[in-house]
Amino acid sequence: MSSTFPNISISTERLVLRPLDEDDVPAMAEMMNDEQIAAWTDVPQPFTENGARHWITAYAPAERAAGRGLDLAVTEFLTQRLVGIVQLTKANWHIRSTELSYIIAPWARGEGYASEAALATAHWLFGDQKFERIELRTAADNTASQQVAQKIGCISEGVLRNACIAHVRTEDGTWTDTRTDFIVWSLLPEDLEGGDEEFADTGGFTSYSDWN
Repeated sequence: MSSTFPNISISTERLVLRPLDEDDVPAMAEMMNDEQIAAWTDVPQPFTENGARHWITAYAPAERAAGRGLDLAVTEFLTQRLVGIVQLTKANWHIRSTELSYIIAPWARGEGYASEAALATAHWLFGDQKFERIELRTAADNTASQQVAQKIGCISEGVLRNACIAHVRTEDGTWTDTRTDFIVWSLLPEDLEGGDEEFADTGGFTSYSDWN
């Protein structure tokens, strides 16, 4: 079987997940400068359009080509506006597992987009790609990310103590690192049974391989 992810487009009723392209640079740069994204990710701050362009044209293609992962733009079906990013990393092709993470733009939060995109990706991974395990890691205080994991049917497996670097604002406005715990979640094919009914409300998904 293949040891790299294909170029893919996944459609739900409200969203299209597709490869990032250079037209996403301005929206990606704006999104990545959000306070919540800066707090819970290792995205450089401030995040520039040059940084977005490097991610889109160099980093993401290299990760896919090497078989390590896949980055997908999450866009609104009707407006084509960039909602966020779903990222697969640490792909292990022998045990068919990968780590999934998601970033949602501030204006799109509270609409269920993160869970819809994550669940569609999980169905594609377990169906088309024959994966057997998806792992999520959420910072101990990142309740919004934990709610997404719970909503799509993930099972909490335990805590990696002191394993996460989060970021907080200092008095002078800069960012500084702070240590916290990671909560580890897993999703297996059989776990999706609990989320299928809710997922059916989104109209399911359609995937298109070798998308250009």
